Amino acid sequence: MKSQRSEILSRMVRFLNLDTDGLRRFVLESIVEAREFTVASLHESVSQRFNVSRKVVAAMIGYICSRLGILHVNKKSYRAPTTYVLRDEYADIARAVLATL
Repeated sequence: MKSQRSEILSRMVRFLNLDTDGLRRFVLESIVEAREFTVASLHESVSQRFNVSRKVVAAMIGYICSRLGILHVNKKSYRAPTTYVLRDEYADIARAVLATL
């Protein structure tokens, strides 16, 4: 049975191999750089380079959170926006994958 870190590594490689236009790579790079973000803040940085809607960015964050498992979700109150944080134990894996691919 694979360890959790190697499983996340292989999922991240598959995620980036499906990238045709560079959007997935840019989103992952932005997540690694920001470490803590909201959908609105990530959309703001991504929309400067790509013409994407907020829903596209939110869907990609949801995919990264649920499938890759490298994000932690914080929701302080009902009205506060959801804050996503890159988990410290997986930040090095993300940097290594981005550097190699």
